[in-house]
Amino acid sequence: MASVLQLLLLASTASTARAFYLPGAAPHNFIQGEQVPLYVNALTPMLTAHPGKEDAKLKSLINYDYYNPRFKFCQPENGPNKQPESLGSILFGDRIFDSPYDIKMLENNGTCRTLCTETVTAEDAKFINDRIREDYALNWLVDGLPAAEMKIDPRNGDLFFDMGFNLGMDDGDYYERPALNNHYEIVLRYHSPAPGKYRVVGVLVWPSSIGGSQDGTATCDADPASPLLLTEDQANTIRYTYRVTWNQSDTPWATRWDNYLKIFDPRIHWFSLVNSMVIVIFLCVMVSMILLRSVSRDISRYNAIDLSEDVQEDWGWKLVHGEVFRAPSNPMVLSIMVGNGAQLCAMIGVTLVFALLGFLSPSNRGSLATVMMVCWTFFGGIAGYISSRVYASFGGTERRKNAFLTATLLPVVIFAVVFLLNLFLVGAGSSGAVPFGTMLLIVVLWFGISAPLSAVGAYFGSKHGGVSHPVRVNQIPRQIPPAPKYLRPWAAALLSGILPFGAAFVELYFVLSSLFASRAYYAFGFLALTAGIVGLTTATVTILFTYFILCAEEYRWHWRAFLTGGGSAFWLLAYGLFFWVSRLQLDSLSSAILYLGYLLLLVIFDFLITGTIGFLASYWAIRRLYTAIRID
Repeated sequence: MASVLQLLLLASTASTARAFYLPGAAPHNFIQGEQVPLYVNALTPMLTAHPGKEDAKLKSLINYDYYNPRFKFCQPENGPNKQPESLGSILFGDRIFDSPYDIKMLENNGTCRTLCTETVTAEDAKFINDRIREDYALNWLVDGLPAAEMKIDPRNGDLFFDMGFNLGMDDGDYYERPALNNHYEIVLRYHSPAPGKYRVVGVLVWPSSIGGSQDGTATCDADPASPLLLTEDQANTIRYTYRVTWNQSDTPWATRWDNYLKIFDPRIHWFSLVNSMVIVIFLCVMVSMILLRSVSRDISRYNAIDLSEDVQEDWGWKLVHGEVFRAPSNPMVLSIMVGNGAQLCAMIGVTLVFALLGFLSPSNRGSLATVMMVCWTFFGGIAGYISSRVYASFGGTERRKNAFLTATLLPVVIFAVVFLLNLFLVGAGSSGAVPFGTMLLIVVLWFGISAPLSAVGAYFGSKHGGVSHPVRVNQIPRQIPPAPKYLRPWAAALLSGILPFGAAFVELYFVLSSLFASRAYYAFGFLALTAGIVGLTTATVTILFTYFILCAEEYRWHWRAFLTGGGSAFWLLAYGLFFWVSRLQLDSLSSAILYLGYLLLLVIFDFLITGTIGFLASYWAIRRLYTAIRID
């Protein structure tokens, strides 16, 4: 209890000098005695480090409804009412309901109140104990702010709010069974912008386990020596209690998220960015030297040849000038992948712009995923346009088939994977399972908006026709000599993928922690810079390898450029498996399949995006290269 009082004292004196304004949400002014709703969200597994034990590992990926009948949480008298949620919020597993907690502005200070008394069967007790062992957390919302536990960063002494709080305690050194937290100390921080008006600027909860007799008068005083241990061989009685305390704060409403949005050791982010920028500068210098020295020298030498002479000697990349624009194998598939990759690139770019401008406020739950879905839907025209033009450049004639497959192939693959993963969520009883109505809405968005826009884009792409090539293609294909081992397709993809992946792997850790460990991600400035560096690195590396293979008289560069650009996806897959081994401890088959399924989707997206960047960059460089020389 002493530690709680110390943290409360720190909370009342914490500095609020940092400013972080998040547009897109309006403050709600309460008056004294007004009801302050407390909403409950799904229970999620969290990373919890236990003292004296190994580093924290995530033990599950299954979310559960707060009012899952096996938890036996207290419900409102008329039953829980579901709150409206955005599309992104639903897709990310939010299931928000009202609660029976009676909280009024500036009232209930220090009053111990009994919420309800529930009876838990032996079977449900085992279910609850298993969730405590898996470190599940409760998630509450008050005026858009998540309930959190106040903690201190031991590295620098900074005070921050860790969102969510534990369902119970699992310490085998002290308790024979997990202890359920059945009492909640709710500390609400408020700010008064004007006399008689109050705003909620902080929500803190300290859960505790109170055992002993669950009848009689509630005292709300936790005894560490007597927690509530649920027996798994008989029915258990649980009394839930809570106490509300209001603390005035100098934190204004506009900066109330400062304590929640804590960047752990920002030096790591800056080190990653500086390291990535050094890599990009090195690559740009290397490519510039090649283009300005080697290529310029070659171009001058070629252009100095007297075209009236009967005998001309070609060497290097000029030898394949009559083959370099020959259509690749499977041009339909390649053009479809490039079109869908361009659509994903545009989606990510616009989403990052909105995030950098501050419109994707964390108080607007699911706004990031919602914007991504909307952008992906309305950028279907980009996919159709790019795919049709690339296909026409390859000399393709089945334009209707190309337009149809561009609009359907990737969405069908993604929908099939998500649908299978959703079946596992349904089988595990998870609240993260996407409802049928939401799945139908996504299909409507694709069928009613994205697919027609893709068809429109394909029409304009076909109308503009293919990209003109500066040299003609020979009728008879040239023989290709054996290439060095490091220029073979898979070797080149793995080698080229190291640098883009190295520029992003530090930020990738925080992204994966946000996706799988229910951590809020908000460092969009770092993410945008990292994305720009990865894109530039991918383009320069792919141009470099494309130049090498052309010098080796290998003119089948189209698929190689796409594979070389997408090489970082293979390293992403390897890092995802390493993240599983080092940060996850998934005991259930459902959690393992979910992780592998989501990781597969991330790898596919990364491969399409970086592969498209590499292909388009190489296409641009090759056209510039062969435009600069005279060909007889």
